[in-house]
Amino acid sequence: MAMQSMLRRLLRRDKDSQTFNTYIHGGQGGPGGEGHIHGTGGDGGPGQGPTVNYDIRAQQIIMNNQFTGSAVAHSTSQIVDHHPLIVNNCPPPSRIFQGRQDILERMQKYFKLDLGTQHIYVLYGLGGAGKTQIGLKFIEESSHFVDRFLIDSSTPKTIDVGLKGIATTKKIGDSPQDALKWLASNHDEWLLFFDNADDPKINLNKFFPKCNHGNIVVTSRNPGLQVYGASSQVTDMQEADAVGLLLRSAALGFSETNQLMAAEIVKVLCYLPLAIIQAGAFISESGALDTYLELYKENRTILLSDEPAQTHDDYAWTVYTTWQMSFNKLSPVAAKFLQLCSFLHWDGIFEEIFSRAAAVISNPTEEFQEPIELLSQFLNTTGKWDSLRFIKIMNEIKAYSLINFDPERKCFSIHPLVHSWCQTLATHQKSYHSCITALLAMSYEGTVREDEELASLRLLSHVNSSMLMESRFAAQFGAMYSWAGQYREAEKIYLCLVDERRNLLGEDHLETLRALQGLAATYVGLNQLKKAEELQLVLLEKLRKLLGDDHKYTLFAMENLAMTHRALGQYNKAQNLQILVLENCRRLLGNDHLDTIYAMHMLGETYRSLGQFQKAEVFQVSVLEKRRIFLGDNHPDTLNAMHCLAMTYGDLDRHEEAIRLNVEVVEKRRKVLGDDHLDTLLGMHNLGLTYHHLGQSAKAEELQVVVLEKQRKLLGDDHPDTLSAMYNLAVTYGDLDRHEEARRLNVEVVKKRRELLGDDNSDTLDAMHNLGWTYHCLGQSAKAEELQIVVLERRRELLGDCHKSTLLVAGDLAETFRCQDKVPEAEELGKLIEVNQDKSAGSDNEVPEQPE
Repeated sequence: MAMQSMLRRLLRRDKDSQTFNTYIHGGQGGPGGEGHIHGTGGDGGPGQGPTVNYDIRAQQIIMNNQFTGSAVAHSTSQIVDHHPLIVNNCPPPSRIFQGRQDILERMQKYFKLDLGTQHIYVLYGLGGAGKTQIGLKFIEESSHFVDRFLIDSSTPKTIDVGLKGIATTKKIGDSPQDALKWLASNHDEWLLFFDNADDPKINLNKFFPKCNHGNIVVTSRNPGLQVYGASSQVTDMQEADAVGLLLRSAALGFSETNQLMAAEIVKVLCYLPLAIIQAGAFISESGALDTYLELYKENRTILLSDEPAQTHDDYAWTVYTTWQMSFNKLSPVAAKFLQLCSFLHWDGIFEEIFSRAAAVISNPTEEFQEPIELLSQFLNTTGKWDSLRFIKIMNEIKAYSLINFDPERKCFSIHPLVHSWCQTLATHQKSYHSCITALLAMSYEGTVREDEELASLRLLSHVNSSMLMESRFAAQFGAMYSWAGQYREAEKIYLCLVDERRNLLGEDHLETLRALQGLAATYVGLNQLKKAEELQLVLLEKLRKLLGDDHKYTLFAMENLAMTHRALGQYNKAQNLQILVLENCRRLLGNDHLDTIYAMHMLGETYRSLGQFQKAEVFQVSVLEKRRIFLGDNHPDTLNAMHCLAMTYGDLDRHEEAIRLNVEVVEKRRKVLGDDHLDTLLGMHNLGLTYHHLGQSAKAEELQVVVLEKQRKLLGDDHPDTLSAMYNLAVTYGDLDRHEEARRLNVEVVKKRRELLGDDNSDTLDAMHNLGWTYHCLGQSAKAEELQIVVLERRRELLGDCHKSTLLVAGDLAETFRCQDKVPEAEELGKLIEVNQDKSAGSDNEVPEQPE
């Protein structure tokens, strides 16, 4: 009865703010009667006696206390008098807790370590990710903790209340300081669970006991709390666990049909636990498993905002309300910036997107007015970009896990569900879309030339997400798609832009001609070289009439036409044009102007294509010397000149010199541009080719594997440079007699190039040729013959019988015929090769065969 008396005294203190539940079960000794509410179980054997459990629920503190007697004969008053109060005020985890074994195992290992200091583990992540439940599950599974204290850490006041509760319960005082002193002096295995420590303004450290023992678990949306100890970011669930959570919360069976439907639902919900539980509650009430996705598409905001009638735990907030609480704590600047970022793609949000856009503020045009107000908040007093201001705003948003930072990629991302929710907060969505579109165009305009390709790749996902392809920015977006190798998209944009400018400005307006130049460059990328040549001839004629032969745009158009001639194998035409460009540049600008040096560089490349390697070397050495003087040893253009000279040394069989230059290029590009810059990867690619020429195939493979992996990550599987890297790695695998690996890569290259470039593209035919030879090496002669016949027919049609590429395919096909004892067919091809070899040696098409 002493226990009941104590309960009545506690209850009288504050009926409104406290609840007290008690339950007692009997002993675990010999067979005995079941305990009941008064604690008088039947006769039991010796062993653990009746256990008294009571739950106290008061403001800001929940206590679940347990007393265990030594035998049934002892009364409950004796239990209280002779045994210390063991506190467990942590409720059990949700009945439908699912997964998270990786985090739980890491926590178990960490808390078993003998650190000689306090164990602190931080679970951080987005609201609704399930941090509290993981903490409770860990505590439930950890039997070695004596006292377990749950402290609501929403505010300093709630933390104080929780600590006071510890002091009162343990009868060691009535203040937070009393509790902290007691914990610091108590060497038992106690655990403090600071739950929902989300407010970044709270210095949580002052609430930790000052000692080198004890155990602390913290849950927070603030990743900054990682500084306190070990940590795990709580992200989205694994698919199998997410499916299990949905079906359990919906009270549905695990039939194959249910699991398939559930998998589609959790994928749309981005595997976020709280969203899945809400969906399960709705499905449980409505039986709408098969129709949920359709309902979700039309009613997402309602479904993620409505509180379910029945729940599996005490979490009071829905998905959207939990984020709204965080959003409401942001400063107006941070809140506005987060909303704006939600109209970008959810991933790959780089600081440079904004810093480069800010670079054009000093000379704004009318179409760029919208983002200027936003960007001006990140400028210093001199009008320059201030990274510290940007970081402070992002850290404020990051403190609530509404945005995440990837230190490896050095970019930010927003959880896809948060991303779509933020958009719903915007009252004028079209205005946000328009602002982002202008911002992206500004960012491209503010990019320096050597970074245009990488910048375009990073911007393109955001361009695709902005939804508004405004014609006023078509030139910038067309260029981005071209740099990213998405030439068909670029072609569509430039065709529309050319038509629009023709109608508005006329056929011969300079802006119309600039749009034509972009379209011609797209045709080059698509390998529609005849189309490009025709357009560039017309363009050059118009520019000559409009601006004269000496204008920089005219010289630029001549240089582009020369490059197309070279791509068509018309090396003499290319050479004649480039000599003219170089002469004009020397006359107008002088020998040491950067445009003159560029013209020398391009002419040197054409001499290399002509097989005139010594002439090429003379030009390239001069270009390298001048760029070193005027730009410095580490400038990207200097390194590009070094790179081209290394390739020429390779053509001259001076491979040791080529390796020295290539190694220097790679090292300097890594230092200046970073390991993952496209120019760095190009240097590594060409160093691999040099090893290939030296017969050092193992070294070549080592580099080519790295290049391919990085290009896949940066450019995507379908980018021309990625496919080129795959092609060359396949060649190296062939050299290493690893023909099956070569076959797999070649099949992928052929398939993608056919889809992206068409069957008649020279790169597609190169890949088909290589795949055919791989089949030959694998002894699959019929497959080899089928491919080689197709390639030979197209080479003869497109390049003629005397082109070296045609003759190489003819030689390989003849070998395949001989392996099948098709002697007459092999002899006929031998005659074709013999007749045309001399013509090939004396034609413009003379160019050393090499990997791409």
